[in-house]
Amino acid sequence: MRLDVESLKDFYSVSGLGLVVKEVITSVVSENLDNLQNKNIVGFGFLSPVAELFQQNRERLTLLMPASQGAIRWPNDSDNVSVLSEEYLWPLPTGTTDYIIFLHGIEFSENIAALLTECRRVLAPGGKALFIVPNRMGLWCRGEATPFGSGRPYTISQLKYQLLSNLFHICSSKSALFSIPSNRKFSLKSARFLERYGRKLLPNRAGGVLVVEASKQTAATTRASSKSRLRVSLSTVDNRPITSKTCPTLNKKV
Repeated sequence: MRLDVESLKDFYSVSGLGLVVKEVITSVVSENLDNLQNKNIVGFGFLSPVAELFQQNRERLTLLMPASQGAIRWPNDSDNVSVLSEEYLWPLPTGTTDYIIFLHGIEFSENIAALLTECRRVLAPGGKALFIVPNRMGLWCRGEATPFGSGRPYTISQLKYQLLSNLFHICSSKSALFSIPSNRKFSLKSARFLERYGRKLLPNRAGGVLVVEASKQTAATTRASSKSRLRVSLSTVDNRPITSKTCPTLNKKV
């Protein structure tokens, strides 16, 4: 069951722990900004906390928020780009999206195959998706003080298996959110220190979230000839007419 949109909004805007998470996720997403200029970008789940990264490109940004979660307006001072959407039926044309970011999206899905199929549908050839999901091996999925304690957490092998099974190619993988999931002052003050050293020492396992970038696989097409080709060796018949007697291979059925 998905968390409601008000709970997610309060966590990121009121909670000190939510501000820590917002800073970390913003850093993770911003690593891909150089390649996203003038691209069509979709956020699925609840990407509003870090949507300011795309302020200059917001006419190409769409924030899809599942109906079971609810939606909020973003931004407040301009044209709204948030859309209330069915989880497996996105109101987007096929093959027109360059990049999709999942935040609080995958772990709440009851049919991940259907969700990934819809993701592939809207992605353009060569399009990519960034998946940010709770890490089953981390601390953040073990309590309900944060949104990462709800839904289904994944190990890196489980997440990669799901993506590969649904025709995605894994581009990169890492973990993030190495701080302690606590609102105590010491935990909040040490968050940046732990994040910096966690990425250096344990980049792939110990973080609270897994960050996997994957690209859409496009099956190669082979052109089948409508006519079967028959090879005939002319050296064996010299200047004689080509008949079934002079060339026995003509008797073979095609």
